[in-house]
Amino acid sequence: MKAKPFIKWVGGKSQLIEQLEAKLPADFDNWENVTYIEPFVGGGAMLFYMLQTHSNIKSAIINDINVDLTTCYKVVKDNPGQLVEALTNIQKEYYTLKTDDLRKQFYLQMRAEFNTKALNPIRNTTLFFFLNRTCFNGLFRVNKAGLFNVPFGKYETPTICDPNTIYADSELLQNVEILTGDYQSTLAHAKTNTLFYFDPPYRPLNNTSSFNDYTKDAFNDLAQFRLKEFCDQVEAAGYKFMLSNSDCSDMFFDDLYAQYIIERVWASRSVNSNPQKRGKLTEILVHNYQATKQTIRA
Repeated sequence: MKAKPFIKWVGGKSQLIEQLEAKLPADFDNWENVTYIEPFVGGGAMLFYMLQTHSNIKSAIINDINVDLTTCYKVVKDNPGQLVEALTNIQKEYYTLKTDDLRKQFYLQMRAEFNTKALNPIRNTTLFFFLNRTCFNGLFRVNKAGLFNVPFGKYETPTICDPNTIYADSELLQNVEILTGDYQSTLAHAKTNTLFYFDPPYRPLNNTSSFNDYTKDAFNDLAQFRLKEFCDQVEAAGYKFMLSNSDCSDMFFDDLYAQYIIERVWASRSVNSNPQKRGKLTEILVHNYQATKQTIRA
């Protein structure tokens, strides 16, 4: 069983893996004792792919400011058996509910318990998984008070417990250091051959498309400028980085990252209340090295 993201996550990179692989440094597979760092780990699709594909990665550091998310990673890593047992129980309980009204009532009870912020890591992670599988569209969104506020998703028998994935992910995470907090702390963990992959909350394409409320603190344009300055620090320290973001019509990122290599990749947009606005679109990919695997193949 291959390791893969154990949760749904807006902006997950599963669909872009092949394109991102092609944009890695041309000589990446020749690097020795690689340190791989993801300062905004999110659902972890790129993390799980990189660790299973590139055996020269000897250490990995992941970080996120979302404490509920990093708690999930820690529980999956350290307590997979207890988590599987807890998820199996809550799944059985949910499956016994035979109407949408009963399922919604149960969902709202679990959401309220999750929002007490007074749970032990196993229970907190159990409810995180449950809400992720049963809320609308698998979103994670909080209000300004930091409370999870996604409505019920009306799923009858979602897969709440996937033991194979949890155990596979747990095994892979054993050599991964999990940090919680500001992404700038990750620079202290870089070593000689280090690759950073940045997948921050995306800048909205327009004023009505904002969805970056993974935490109560919005990731606004000032935050994007701060991240660029951090990329400059990574560059100055001699490390390589790759960064993903939205391809905004005002050329915001083309201007911001003008000193670096800017390319575009194709992605599918699936999170939109209007089905007609879902589909293919380009995303920005920034990196601080000239030759990529793709250019060598070409």
